[in-house]
Amino acid sequence: MMLAAASVFVYYTTWAILLPFFDSSSPLHGWFPPREWAIRLPAFILVVGLSAIGLFIGSTIVKENRKQALKAKHRAA
Repeated sequence: MMLAAASVFVYYTTWAILLPFFDSSSPLHGWFPPREWAIRLPAFILVVGLSAIGLFIGSTIVKENRKQALKAKHRAA
């Protein structure tokens, strides 16, 4: 797992930070997608991740509120 994380880190660092320092005719540019995707891809992953976290928290809150309402209904009856 650590090797995969290190590989992704080295690839992304090379793509986003080091690639502009190489000549555009360098064969290294062929190994990477266009640079605008170095921003778009992490931004998309961040939005999807935050949305998933928000949906999980929201559904948990709704379930807890339903449980409390059901308990209150049973107490009143």
